Order: sequence, then C-alpha cells, then structure tokens
Amino acid sequence: MNPGMVLAMALAGCAGRAAAGRSAAGRGPGPGQAAGAAASPAPDLSATHAAQPAPAVTGPAASSQVSAIVNGMTLPDKVGQLLVPTVPGRTAADGGASLVRRYHVGGVIYFGSNIGDAAQVAALSAGLQQAARSQPPHLPLLIGTDQEGGIVSRLAGVTTIFPGQMAAGATRDPALVRAQDQATGTAMRVLGINLDYAPVADVNVDPANPVIGIRSFGAHPTLVSAMTAAAVDGFHQAGEATVAKHFPGHGDTDVDSHTGLPVIHHTLRQWWRIDAPPFQAAIRAGVDEIMIGHIKVPALDDSGLPASLSPAIVTGLLRGRLGYQGVVVTDSLQMAGVLQGHTPAQVAVQAVQAGCDQLLMPGDPGVAYHALLRAIRHGQIGQARLDAAVARIVSLKLARGLASEPAVSPSAAADAASTSQQRSLAQQLANRSITVVANDPESAGGVRHEEDRYLPLRSKRVYVVGPAAAGLTAALRPELAAAGGRIVASPAQADVIVAATRDAVSDAAQRRLVRGLVASGQPVVVLATGLPYDLGLFPGMRAGGASYSGSDVSLSAAAAVLTRRLSPVGRLPVAVPAAAGGPAFAYGTGLSY
Repeated sequence: MNPGMVLAMALAGCAGRAAAGRSAAGRGPGPGQAAGAAASPAPDLSATHAAQPAPAVTGPAASSQVSAIVNGMTLPDKVGQLLVPTVPGRTAADGGASLVRRYHVGGVIYFGSNIGDAAQVAALSAGLQQAARSQPPHLPLLIGTDQEGGIVSRLAGVTTIFPGQMAAGATRDPALVRAQDQATGTAMRVLGINLDYAPVADVNVDPANPVIGIRSFGAHPTLVSAMTAAAVDGFHQAGEATVAKHFPGHGDTDVDSHTGLPVIHHTLRQWWRIDAPPFQAAIRAGVDEIMIGHIKVPALDDSGLPASLSPAIVTGLLRGRLGYQGVVVTDSLQMAGVLQGHTPAQVAVQAVQAGCDQLLMPGDPGVAYHALLRAIRHGQIGQARLDAAVARIVSLKLARGLASEPAVSPSAAADAASTSQQRSLAQQLANRSITVVANDPESAGGVRHEEDRYLPLRSKRVYVVGPAAAGLTAALRPELAAAGGRIVASPAQADVIVAATRDAVSDAAQRRLVRGLVASGQPVVVLATGLPYDLGLFPGMRAGGASYSGSDVSLSAAAAVLTRRLSPVGRLPVAVPAAAGGPAFAYGTGLSY
C-alpha cells in the first residue's frame, strides 16, 4: 500500500505539511512537547487516565551512595554491569550462576526455555541473585523478560496472560491498562522478575508491519501515548521497572529487524508528530529504561547507522532533545538489523559509544565483555561515558529497592503468580475490547430487513471455521445454547458461518477459504482473532468484528458479544484498509447492539 495512504488512514486529519530534514539537532519541539498534534478529534479516552502517576525514578540519582558504589567498582565490575545476557536452563546451576559470576553481569533476560512453573522461576531468580550478591560489587541483578501480554508473553502458563496491547487500545480506557500492568508487575515481582521489557510504544501505522502489529496500542499517537503512560504507571505501582520500546519508533515498516534492517521513511516533522509522542509520554511518566531499535531513520541520522549505534539518535535526540536521563538499552544484539556490516565486538563498542547503557543479549557475552574492556583501556570509550552508564544502572537498582529486597520465596510464588482477581481483570479487559465493524441487515426474498441483522447470532445454527475455530466453538456452544441457537457440524447445516481468522493478511490459504465461503452465497461473519486488518479482506462478509487475541478470555468475550450476552463497546485502534485499496473501516469504528 502507498505509504502516504497508510499515514492518511492512520492519522486522518493530522495537521501540518511534512518537511524533510537531515538531522534532529536543533529541530522540532523541546523536551516534553509533542509537535504537530492531530487536527482530528483526539481518541476518546477515559477520564481516569489523568490520575496521578507513581513517582518517577528516571535518571541517575545525584547521591553520594551511587557515587560511592561506582567509585568502589573495578573496571571489570563496571563493564559487567552493562551486559544483559540470556541464561541457560531452568536452575541457576545450569550455567546462569557461573555466567553471572564470570562476567559480573548487571542483568539477565528470561525466555521460554527458562520458564517451567512459578516455584521454579522464583528459585531460578533467587539463585541468580545469590550469585550476583556473593561477589563484588554485591549488587542485585535486573532480571527481566518480555511480558507484553498477548502474543509476546514469556510467562504463559505461569501468570495471568492479558489479551495484548491492541486489545487494550480498543477499550480506550487507560485505567484498565494501568490495572492490568499493576497486576502483571505484581505477579512478576513474586517470581523475582523485577523488570518488564514493556510497554511497546510504537505507533503501528503500517498494516504490513511484520513485527509490531497487535503488539502496539494502535495507530494514533494520542491513544498510544495515553496507554503507554498508563502502562508505565501501572508497573510502577507494583514496584516493577519498565522499558518503553522501540525508539525511535518501529511502527511504520514492513521489514522485521530480527531478519533485516528496516528503514523508516518518515520526515522529521512526521517523526515528531507520529513516533515521538508516546516516548515523550513515557519519559514524563518516569519510565526506567528506553530500548533502542535496530532501525534506520534517515531524517534523524543520514549516516546509515541503525539507531542503536547512532550517537545522533541516542545522545543527540533521546538525551539532548527529549531530555531523557534514564537507562538506555539496546534491542537484542543477536538481531540481523544490527549485525549487518558489523562484528559482534564492533556492535558492543559502537552501542556504548553511541550512548547506550546496557547491551541486551550479546550472542557471546565474553566477546562483548572483552571488547568493551579493550575499548576502554585503549581510550575508545571514555571513563566518564562508562561511569555515567554504570551510575544510571546502579541508580535504577537502588530506586526500585532491589538492594534491600529479600530473596523471593518459591513456595509463596505458586499461589501469588496468578490469582482469581487477575484473571477477572483479564476477562474484563477482553470484554471491553471486542469490536464490531460491520453488521448487515438480513434479507429474505430479495428484501432487506433493517431490524433483523446477522448479529447477534441468537437462535441461529452456526458453523465455525478457521484457525481459531476450536477455541471459539468451545466458547460459543454454551452461549448459543442459552440463546436458542446451536453449533452445527457442516456449512450446509448452518444459517451463518463464522470465520475465526488469525492474521489472514499474511496467509493465502485462509484468504482462499473465507473468500470461497463468501462466494458460496452463505452468510459469513468474520472474527479477526489476531490482526484486525483481516476485516478489510472480505468485502462480501455480512458482519465482522475483532477480538485482537485468540486467548481464552478474548474468545469467551467474543462469544458473549456474538450472542449479545454482552454488547460490543470496543473501537478500532487502527484504520483497516480494503484489499482493493482505499479504506475499509476507519479508525474509531465500533458498532453496538
């Protein structure tokens, strides 16, 4: 799709003529200001989003305690604080403890291979912390994971999983986001995970984006900003450190930085209007860390460097223009977007030179560690640059109370990691997210009956098909039974076919299936259980809606809405383009009944 059309749909009515620029220096609004506000009405957000946030801890505390700790550290101690590697296995004895001790690392990140059950995760965290505290500089670790909700939930099966950020965006309620992330942060702290690599602050204006999509709150910077600030505050209410990602904005690209180097073609004015506001909101909310993406933005730096290696973007723009003084962390250093044309050792050194404080997931921590030692000893990285990075990291650990925190209890973790209150909150958010975008009148004998529409499905015989069919069928069966309808075993028996798609925009087989059903003349209702962009693919559907998630709570909510036990109240947080070009459904669309 034409990039201009995508931007126009996502930001309908945004004022201001785009002006190209080659450098961010001296241009755009000052720190804390969002330039180029949209001329169209801002998203309707709950008034509760104006509640007072938790105290911010952004920036190194100018305290004698931090200075004393940093001054008392050896060079290897300091270099180790910059490293955030993965760890092997599910116990500290599997290699994680020895890794922590060998390189004096400042943090670690968990993935699915580290996750079993709540007690196991808590024991792993306790063991790694013991290894860190048992040797100089006796500092606790920042233990993190990607717990965004939805499709990126490393703790699935251990904690309550919420539907995801785009589902949250559809609710238009920052108070729900704040409550969700307070609950998530509370559960993570019980497991000894004190940092969440969330929220995603990217504005997803490209429907073809292969890596952000439903991980974003939406396509309007005002909405994404409000939700990002609420998420940061919610985590802080639980004592959890947060990371806003992926600066300077990964929302308008069709390239995945895991496999290539995306180029964002926004002009400087577009960047200030679209991409900057959510990060400015995060900074005002006191976000603990900002993750730098492996993306090129020529309007911000025309050197060809990815943002993660760019002094102009990290130091000049993020620190200088936006005034951010907290911890800056790279995205994974194992991603193709940063390794193109660079060795792992060069990447480690250049990232720190650019202004990054933490190196996330170096492929070989030893290579990064020794490369930094050599660079500092040879004067390629100044002592002041190193000390500033370490001071920020130490300050964050002290501000979040990690230095005085007792070891987590594996026995207590099992009962506290997922509670009935958290599950109820997840269901509440899912209920509020379900969005209906189309609902045609039924017809008989060639006459359309406006009062009788295809939704709700009460008293109808329904056949469910698609990738999410099993889960939706299980959720629909009791709802239909209570409404006088039933599930049937074949399309021929059905009054209505429900196609439960999942990212059909990138799956030709799904598109053929649903288009064939539509062409058959039977009434088809499409429920997009992943990307809502699926709803623009099938112009002959009789009704359509989005759950943004295939989780149990989302499918349960969708079933309740499809049968009108619940009225739909969600609204599209993105614009949905039509397959043939042009708009299919506008940003903010949401029908009720």
